[in-house]
Amino acid sequence: MRVSTFLWFDGRAEEAADHYTGLIADSEILDVQRGADGRVTTVSFELAGQRYIAYNGGPQFAFTGALSIYVECDTQDEIDTVWAGLTDGGREGPGGSLTDRFGVTWQVIPKALGELLGGAEPEAAERILTAVHGMTKIDIQGLLAASGR
Repeated sequence: MRVSTFLWFDGRAEEAADHYTGLIADSEILDVQRGADGRVTTVSFELAGQRYIAYNGGPQFAFTGALSIYVECDTQDEIDTVWAGLTDGGREGPGGSLTDRFGVTWQVIPKALGELLGGAEPEAAERILTAVHGMTKIDIQGLLAASGR
């Protein structure tokens, strides 16, 4: 058994898969299927080992922020690179969230956030979370400052 995330696009599945695999390290297009007319119907791809299926299903369904793709970054450089690529043509949201040009919502979060919150006293955790909610793109140094480190 295999579990994958299925993304419904209106004609832009291949463009989205190409964009995502170009931004996320250790990612690749696995398969592109075409209909009898030669148009792309389905693209299978992996982002850092996680499998996705992008389907050109038409305009019946649109993405919402109720579901998002979570990217945990090790460094500020990774955050900056992924953020820039995903917000290109998209829009920033609060607390590390954004919606890309295809309408997909993402959470771009540093690994350091979990580490800081993991052993934090309640007051420090509250300061850290207040800092996160005041940011768009997450700044690791800002989190460290909020934590008191």
